[in-house]
Amino acid sequence: MNIEIHDMAREARIQKQIQATGAASAEEALLRLVETQEEKDRWLLESRDAINTKIRRGIEQLDRGEGIPEDQLDAYLTDVKAQPE
Repeated sequence: MNIEIHDMAREARIQKQIQATGAASAEEALLRLVETQEEKDRWLLESRDAINTKIRRGIEQLDRGEGIPEDQLDAYLTDVKAQPE
């Protein structure tokens, strides 16, 4: 299969990806990208129920008025990010 890229911006992105990953060719860079996307898709499928459960729990908390007021959100997120996992 031959792939032609006519958009210079897309070609530049692929070249940037080749350099960033140390790929030997555009084919190798594209293969890595496809493999990464496949892993992401697989993870999303495997995690869908857990993600939906967390979203539902968050919506339920908001419905009960347990949300964080907008003027306090930045400080809250800063605190959360500072905590070790």
